[in-house]
Amino acid sequence: MDDSSNLRWGVEHKLQFIEFRLFWEGHVNRSDLIDKFGVSQNQASGDLNRYIALAPENMVYDKSGKTYVRGAVFTPLFLKPNATQYLSQVRSLAEGIVAQEDAWIGNLPAFDATPAPARGIDPAVLRSLIIAIRRHEAIEIFYQSMSSPDPEWRWIAPHALAFDGFRWHARSFCEKSGEYRDFVISRIVEARQTRPAGQQATSDIAWQQVLELEVGPHPELSANQRRVIELDYGMQDGRVTIPVRRSLLYYALKRLGLDTDPAARNPQDQQIVLLNREAIYADH
Repeated sequence: MDDSSNLRWGVEHKLQFIEFRLFWEGHVNRSDLIDKFGVSQNQASGDLNRYIALAPENMVYDKSGKTYVRGAVFTPLFLKPNATQYLSQVRSLAEGIVAQEDAWIGNLPAFDATPAPARGIDPAVLRSLIIAIRRHEAIEIFYQSMSSPDPEWRWIAPHALAFDGFRWHARSFCEKSGEYRDFVISRIVEARQTRPAGQQATSDIAWQQVLELEVGPHPELSANQRRVIELDYGMQDGRVTIPVRRSLLYYALKRLGLDTDPAARNPQDQQIVLLNREAIYADH
């Protein structure tokens, strides 16, 4: 990439930042750009003026507040507002995953979440797994399974990482069982020697196959309750399709509360049902 391409990317990135602050916080000023990008006052002023020239209706200068504020008619040009991305950034900031100086949110709203136990993943073990995945190697691990009272050494050929909402797994071919399995990374006590893998990731059919969960509101909810559930899940015509790898189906159904018979819970607790349940379970 040449210098002009880098410049164009850098300018567009700053224009996106200006738009992010205008949309989510309603204002932006030179100091925001200076703090975030390390530019001079003149450069920050130039970026703000460039944005006004490109989107004159989106931003006006408030003399009393000495800041630029979102215009009454605001149409994003450089950034498509995304609620999921914003909330993910809030969570990452609040949990210390992302530092404040690396985030685009200026004023973090009050936030908390249900606690999740920290998983004791050894960084050296994770690094060994990642290298083995990248190099298509098998690796010997000292693993504590729940089917054995003591950990044991075994060879696995990892080809992907998977997150079930609570724990990280290494999707791997297990030489002991002769099949593909999910190994909980926090249960790998140690990793040592490697060798070329004898299995290809493409032979993991359960990983390669993607199923489509057809989810809809519980039919015994009231009409208004069903409409709220449709909004919650972004449903169209009373349903939404959720793609999931077959190897992750168990975790997905459990997390969505779809792993039991809908009749076993009150409709207000169950809220959603699996519309293609027979097809999914027949395939599984």
